[in-house]
Amino acid sequence: MAEGSGPFDIVVLGGGSGGYACALRAAELGKSVVLIEKAKVGGTCLHQGCIPTKALLHAAELADQAREGESFGVKTRFDGIDVPGVLAYKDKVISGLWKGLQGLIKSKKITVVEGEGRLTGPNQVTVNGEVYTGRNVVLGTGSVPKSLPGLDIDGQRVITSDHALVLDRVPSSVIILGGGVIGVEFASVWRSFGAEVTIVEALPHLLPLEDESNSKLLERAFRRRGIKYELGQRFESVKTTDTGVVVTLEGGKTLDAELMLVAVGRGPVSAGLGYEEQGISVDRGYVLVNEFCQTSVPGVYAVGDLIPTLQLAHVGFAEGILVAEHIAGLPVVPIDYDGVPRITYSEPEVASVGISAATARERGHDIVELSYNLAGNGRSKILQTQGEVKVVAEKDGGRVLGVHMVGARVGELIAEAQLIYNWEATAGDVAQLIHPHPTQSEALGEAMLALAGKPLHVHN
Repeated sequence: MAEGSGPFDIVVLGGGSGGYACALRAAELGKSVVLIEKAKVGGTCLHQGCIPTKALLHAAELADQAREGESFGVKTRFDGIDVPGVLAYKDKVISGLWKGLQGLIKSKKITVVEGEGRLTGPNQVTVNGEVYTGRNVVLGTGSVPKSLPGLDIDGQRVITSDHALVLDRVPSSVIILGGGVIGVEFASVWRSFGAEVTIVEALPHLLPLEDESNSKLLERAFRRRGIKYELGQRFESVKTTDTGVVVTLEGGKTLDAELMLVAVGRGPVSAGLGYEEQGISVDRGYVLVNEFCQTSVPGVYAVGDLIPTLQLAHVGFAEGILVAEHIAGLPVVPIDYDGVPRITYSEPEVASVGISAATARERGHDIVELSYNLAGNGRSKILQTQGEVKVVAEKDGGRVLGVHMVGARVGELIAEAQLIYNWEATAGDVAQLIHPHPTQSEALGEAMLALAGKPLHVHN
């Protein structure tokens, strides 16, 4: 298409998880869609987020297995990390998925426009001087790594996750500023690759948004792995030297390393895109929406990392689909964000769904907590992993309010837990169902059995 046109049913600004999911679902529902993307469709998740980081984490897992073969009676050797080889593997995964996504978008007859779009009217987006009008506009401009005031990211010594994903070497030592998901995952990768790692986190625990017992288990596991951390410590300043960085914490303690990774979260991309000029309510950069992802301007929706909901690809997908269906006039149910599963893919993994014990008490629930140690699970013993499955439920056989897990591969177990939470099941409901042996899924089953008053391998 040589020039802008319309009106389309939907103009989508941003081709990341939220934007492309919306475009695909809308096209499926017979809507005409134009998708505007300044870089590559797939967005952060595919190109700088979920997919590349999980590829690195898989390579890290193989490095650990090579080192640890002896303990399984297998004579393996760890000869080091071929960084170009790891990056090539990561890029191959991404490019395969990217080609597939491009093909899918093309097959749905979605018009794709490359370029940086700007909202220039309540129902129009201008790209490269061309105007695209839509009966509806969906904003999905995503997020970028944040920094702290006065902290200068040079891309060499002081880097973000974007730089870390293309780093051409394994650093000898790294200080990671931020103990959330991104910081913890990179700590895990670099430690497996042989680096000295120290995490600095201002809050009292790693993964501060998780149930505290999970955070403590992760901290214990990291200590065993030789990952150091400074908790409840605020960053003050960083100086770069010929050999690396010197980081000063509040109170005067200093740490030095070859690199500092700034992993203090991601902020929305909304500045200079015309949102506020068109009357859209924005708070600290986030576009504000109602439960149907509608902004303060009729016909304009927003999804994904741009809005103040969980910054997760699967949340973006769900919001994009919800918006497409809402525009098409289908009956839609608002998303219950507590019911969204959350996974940190470190070694060990941390996975949860629902609410923590602390949140449940704050909301006035009378609760019972039960923790099932993976030491009692045959498959976990075979995998030589440690951790637990913790269940938070309403007292006296009430519904399950939260499931919180730590251990190798527990991310794969959270799917069942999210069904239990979202279908408002009780432990008794689940206790009647049989889990296959020997699998790690039995740990969740046994936790439910114990909660239902039928403990098998649980010490009361």
